[in-house]
Amino acid sequence: MFRFVLTLSAVLTTFASAQIGAVPQDTAQPVAPAAAAQIRPVLRAQPLDDATPDTPIQMAAPQVSANTKPSGDNAVRLQIFLDEAMFGPGIIDGKPGRFTELAVQSWNESNGYAADSWSEVTQAALTAVPDPFANAVVPENCQNWVDPTLPTKRSLQAQRKRMSYRSIAEFMAERFHCDVPYLIELNGAKKINNLIVGDTIIVPNVQPFAIELLTEKSFLGEEKLSQRHVVVDTKMNQVRIFEAAPAALVVAEPGVTTVTPISRPNRGLVSSFPITPGKPQFIKFGTWELKNMVQLPWWRYDQQLLDTGVRSKEALNIPAGPNSPVGVIWNGTSKSGIGLHGTSDPETIGRARSAGCIRLANWDAIRLPLLVRPGATVEIR
Repeated sequence: MFRFVLTLSAVLTTFASAQIGAVPQDTAQPVAPAAAAQIRPVLRAQPLDDATPDTPIQMAAPQVSANTKPSGDNAVRLQIFLDEAMFGPGIIDGKPGRFTELAVQSWNESNGYAADSWSEVTQAALTAVPDPFANAVVPENCQNWVDPTLPTKRSLQAQRKRMSYRSIAEFMAERFHCDVPYLIELNGAKKINNLIVGDTIIVPNVQPFAIELLTEKSFLGEEKLSQRHVVVDTKMNQVRIFEAAPAALVVAEPGVTTVTPISRPNRGLVSSFPITPGKPQFIKFGTWELKNMVQLPWWRYDQQLLDTGVRSKEALNIPAGPNSPVGVIWNGTSKSGIGLHGTSDPETIGRARSAGCIRLANWDAIRLPLLVRPGATVEIR
């Protein structure tokens, strides 16, 4: 049995080209969902020296016995696999809920399987993710992104240089696409609540969200990605991204009242992620154009806009950072004030509602420029 460790240098060297911060403004390398396991394999950790005192995780032998929702380590494998394939399952916690179910349905649709089947995707996950956990070292540069004194009052936040994480635990949780309670479940409250630089903890073995690679940059249009179609489903709480011309999945002949389903993969479905839509009275249903994409945006805080949907002349400029209400990226549409963006509270995705925009977890939102670019169509329904 091996023990594993994720070092910062390995993360930056191996995955720098896959991180948003390393994508040039005028190019992108989108990921095809059907081949995601081959193009972007799940991060593998490096074995530790046997003298290291950390106790390795005892991992169950992979096996699929029935077409049922997996549990335990197999559930973690499934969530990691879906995340890597760009079909976001929400927070990785080994407890597959509604968002994991939606991700499975999207993956099945893209690959031509029955929507409610768990067998194929679970088996694919077992093959792609043999090690669901790894040990991760708290990097030294986390100190640049953690500020326990960050105020909650907006007027005081406007005086800061960055909307940082409030703890190392929060930094590490978002880095590995989970939440603090799950890190506590894996490591114990005493360790997680007292983390310092250099500590080693157990984490989901997912490609890390490396916030230190982000810069305040904008993304330009790109021929293929600007032709894609984004569908925001405010009832299902999911955003789905399609190629410009998705394959037809039904055949309807003139004069016939029924349609014939076609059993084939919908390769037009590129990815999907869980979302929180805006408050019902502020949702702007319709078809819009994606106009701009900006990393680490500053946020114009306008209480009147949040309360009524109408801009006022008085507002505060809240600095950029992971705890900004708009998260680490803003993707604005042609409808003024409406866009897709990150969040300071990934655990509330699907539950808490924003003023009028579409919120994603930061680790999902930051991948959008790999999938779409300004000029793409954004349909809110």
